[in-house]
Amino acid sequence: MDIREQLAHLRRTVATIDRKYATLPASPPAVLSAPPLGEWEDSPAVITPESPSDFVDEILTGEVIETPLGKHFETEKLYQRHKRYGTYEISDLLDLPPDFLDSLSAGEIPSAHPTSWAFLDTETTGLSGGSGTCAFLVGVGSIDHEGFRVRQFFMRDYCEEASMLHSLTAYLARFEVLVTYNGKTFDQPLLETRYTMNRARHPFSSMMHLDLLHGARRIFKLRLENCRLVNLEHQILGLERHADVPGDLIPYYYFEYLRTRHAFRLIPLFHHNVLDIVSLGCLTGLIPAAFRDPENVQFRHGADLLGLARWLQASDRLEEAHRLIRRAIDLGLPDQHLFRALFDAGTLEKKLGLAHAAVATFTDLSLSPNAFRARACEELAKHYEHREKNYRMALECVIAARAAGDSEGLALRQRRLEARCAKATRQPRLKISI
Repeated sequence: MDIREQLAHLRRTVATIDRKYATLPASPPAVLSAPPLGEWEDSPAVITPESPSDFVDEILTGEVIETPLGKHFETEKLYQRHKRYGTYEISDLLDLPPDFLDSLSAGEIPSAHPTSWAFLDTETTGLSGGSGTCAFLVGVGSIDHEGFRVRQFFMRDYCEEASMLHSLTAYLARFEVLVTYNGKTFDQPLLETRYTMNRARHPFSSMMHLDLLHGARRIFKLRLENCRLVNLEHQILGLERHADVPGDLIPYYYFEYLRTRHAFRLIPLFHHNVLDIVSLGCLTGLIPAAFRDPENVQFRHGADLLGLARWLQASDRLEEAHRLIRRAIDLGLPDQHLFRALFDAGTLEKKLGLAHAAVATFTDLSLSPNAFRARACEELAKHYEHREKNYRMALECVIAARAAGDSEGLALRQRRLEARCAKATRQPRLKISI
């Protein structure tokens, strides 16, 4: 898609959203009801067009909070227990063990009960970060015995930022773990900058941080076109958002609110933020579980199993990685992943002392044209030379490897094997006297 097509697509998207959330008509009979925020909306607020309303608390269920540093707006939505969010029942988070995040965090979060996890996501005035970018809406999700709740902190104007951050600090004090999606790169540094700009101490130094993006990429990047949160929500949780605001248009909507003071334009932004946080909570119950207990993972795609296997291999969990690669191959892989998976399986079999299995795997790879054929032949040459002392078979494997993909190392190996074969041919036979 060239730049003209991208601009045309952007214009169509903006026009669609503008039509959906256009300014209310002036006729008194018209009524606008806030669209329900999934199943979090207990009592939708109603406004009439008699006043476009700069009062956010008239549009959304919530309250204006006053702190020593000023005022801001807060709202909270509760997702009741035992209700499914796509394929996941989010109340399952409550039953997870305290050491659930230990393996995924490489021991950085050895023990923390799920009720001490805070799922954080921000909506900002820009996507590039920097001192000029503000987080105008900060959502924090948490799990308790009532269900999953999302507390949202909103600054109705820039002058309310200090108050909002002050309240956010007090709220986060009850949690031990911060869970984000790309938060180590974007959300946390941005908020730290805003705290610094307001001459305040940020609350994150006392919290352990799990950025779920890295785990999601390791598992799903081989199959999915991208690992954006909304894409995982659709592909993994089985949900598709309707009439959602694209993330890159969120700054536009906030600036539009600041310019027009039409607070109802903010409803889709709050809705978007809630969905992001609930999806983050669900994925936190799924991704660490896969890394923690790969034997019982229920992935339906071989590429996802392969991604998890490579993650385990990088963590030196070789036996689990080998079993998962074999499961991925049996489940089915496209060619661009299959041959690499077979080579990885053979390499692991060699490391685990499964010599016969490794030879069989490398032999299979050597019999068809593929990117790993030369390396498979070289591995067979090493096996026959060093383990079986069959120099002629090793030499044949090296010649086959050079035919598939030559290198200086293979040429040296061939010369050495030719010398060994020649020496073995010249060796005199022992005379046996009778």
